[in-house]
Amino acid sequence: MSTAEETIRPETAKATSAGGIVDRAIDFLSSVRLGVFLLVILIVLSMIGMLIIQQNVQGFDAYYASLTPAEKIVFGYLGFFDIYHTWYFNFLLLLLSLNIVLASIDRFPTAWSFVSRPKKIATDGWLLSRSYSKIFDLRGYSPNQVLSVIVDVFRANRLETAVTETESVEYFTDNDGKKDFSRTIVRKQVTVFGQKGKFNRIGAYIVHIFLLLLFLGHFIALQTGFDADVRMIPGNESDKIQMIQFNLDKKEKFDVQLPFSIACLDIEQKLIDPRGGIDVSNTLDWRTRIKISDPEYGETIADVALNKPFHYRGYRFFQAQTIPVGNARSITLQLTSQADGSQQSLRIPRLGSALLADGTKVEYEDFLPDFAFNGEGKPDTKSGDYRNPVALLGVTPPGGQRQRVFAFAGNIADNIPVGAPKFGYKWRLTDYEKAPFAHVLSIKYDPYNGAFIAWYFGGFGLVGALAFVFFTSHRRIWSIIEETPDGTRVIIGGEANRNQNGFEQLFAKIEGSIGKNFGIPKSETKD
Repeated sequence: MSTAEETIRPETAKATSAGGIVDRAIDFLSSVRLGVFLLVILIVLSMIGMLIIQQNVQGFDAYYASLTPAEKIVFGYLGFFDIYHTWYFNFLLLLLSLNIVLASIDRFPTAWSFVSRPKKIATDGWLLSRSYSKIFDLRGYSPNQVLSVIVDVFRANRLETAVTETESVEYFTDNDGKKDFSRTIVRKQVTVFGQKGKFNRIGAYIVHIFLLLLFLGHFIALQTGFDADVRMIPGNESDKIQMIQFNLDKKEKFDVQLPFSIACLDIEQKLIDPRGGIDVSNTLDWRTRIKISDPEYGETIADVALNKPFHYRGYRFFQAQTIPVGNARSITLQLTSQADGSQQSLRIPRLGSALLADGTKVEYEDFLPDFAFNGEGKPDTKSGDYRNPVALLGVTPPGGQRQRVFAFAGNIADNIPVGAPKFGYKWRLTDYEKAPFAHVLSIKYDPYNGAFIAWYFGGFGLVGALAFVFFTSHRRIWSIIEETPDGTRVIIGGEANRNQNGFEQLFAKIEGSIGKNFGIPKSETKD
């Protein structure tokens, strides 16, 4: 062995070893097992995010307070309160995306070959080994006649059809088994190939594309945006959203400045039965009317309904829930004059006011669904149900001072102070439009429309791609036509990559059509 050979060989072995490690690593990263494992782990983590209320979601404070100190520490340390922003969730998402990309690169060329270079030629033995195959011996028919019929049958069943003619040479042999090149037989064979649904072979890779879009959209939305729930009480206005962050068992609150202010103008709840409560089972829709005051774009009035979110400068407003304490969107009052017994009716919207004929101003201050005095002697409500509703009014006579007036729905004796006539009128609440105390809007900030990409392109595309993969199949059928001394011999066979029952029906239909054209009962065909 030369010195040069001795020097080169170890380096070659080292390079080969390094190349083998890289190949094994790539094979592992692109393996289906790894992809399924990562997907299962992500599903488990997502379920944890669903079962454990996430921070900045309405009701989290009560949930957090119900946890034991140990649960607070463990959940906080593991990031379960904000699991979709944890480093390990994003790492697993990135690793799964890499697995999908590498698996697609590794396997796509094979799948694409079914589309770009379909197998149009088959041999007798290979064709008879397919899942479904039949033999026809057609006496008295020429190969051209048979070819015309089979092509018509394939096309009638919506098969993309191609015809290929081939020749093979057979040699005679002498007594010693050697080929006698002076005596040959040229055998001609025609193969008819038909297929449908060829793009189903790449359906898995279409699923991969939409799955990656789904991951990408959610990653963008999670990294560049935020979610927060905001309580909307008519008359309130704010230009900040309060966010919550947890560090182990410590809760920290901080304000996020909005580039505009939001004012709640009105809330409405459409009930199935106006006489019933304001619970979810009796509700058709919720509507919140808001006003956005933007220094750059001016004022915008918008309605946010249950199935009608509102989009504004990368912010999306959704109906999240209600504060189920009874209130009234509007009240109807009956005023009975103590001087002459005459009556008049007033309808006042929430936060609104009305004027009487004598100039008295009546303002709708508050509504208590189950009136009672608290321990400090102040008006309050015992529950959120409409058991003893009272409207609290601010009444200002011309030139006089403003005073509080209680308008009860029930009949209250005049000698009770809160129900006594004031300003010359007996005040009574005759009707009210039920509405909750407040609505809760979910505000999602998504400046790059990551959620839009995820849901509309990734989500709906993924559903469509999965339907395409599982409800269609690639069906291939070959027919070999060979001339025989008595006529023509036909072999048909085929296979499908899925939906075998559907392919069996298609193959039986084609078999029956060929037999019918040549007057051959199905029982006379050969397997």
